[in-house]
Amino acid sequence: MTAETSQTLDRGLKVLKLLADTDHGLTVTELSQKLGVNRTVVYRLLATLEQHALVRRDLGGRARVGLGVLRLGRQVHPLVREAALPALRSLAEDIGATAHLTLVDGADALAVAVVEPSWTDYHVAYRAGFRHPLDRGAAGRAILAARQKLAEEPGYTLMHGELEAGASGAAAPLLGVTGVEGSVGVVMLADAVPERVGPRVVDAAREVAEALR
Repeated sequence: MTAETSQTLDRGLKVLKLLADTDHGLTVTELSQKLGVNRTVVYRLLATLEQHALVRRDLGGRARVGLGVLRLGRQVHPLVREAALPALRSLAEDIGATAHLTLVDGADALAVAVVEPSWTDYHVAYRAGFRHPLDRGAAGRAILAARQKLAEEPGYTLMHGELEAGASGAAAPLLGVTGVEGSVGVVMLADAVPERVGPRVVDAAREVAEALR
């Protein structure tokens, strides 16, 4: 810790990170051991975080992440969308297809930013706010592939007709962005995705990831 940082805030943030990494919550004793502080300090940290709805405790006394974290998370989407727009706009214009940034929202893939090409006679209408299961469509499957680490090199996923008849998609996962799980992709009216699209989508995903770091 340096003179410019707050030890209490640092510990509070560590509590949130520890709770976010477990599905079953943690007891005061477990948090005390992981943080290397006594139980009294943990009680004070939890009480403060509970006041802001960032932490809740169940009937068994285990602490879990509270709904207040979700409210904070919703405010992240506009910031992420703004950072991603330049890369998405370039991708849409280059490929001539609708480009999108998709993030994980529970068990769904949620489109948070969409850019349509300006010069094409027709393109797929795709809107921000569109959601679908993670295991359907190129955007969701690219995220799942990144989770499973199917490839050491950044790759892309191609799909046809899973979400919309006659539409094909390509997507690449966002990599190396702490706290953000998502993908960048395009969707087009075609029986197959042209060969150059996959690598171009990977480049766009890398550009978005760099803008978010």
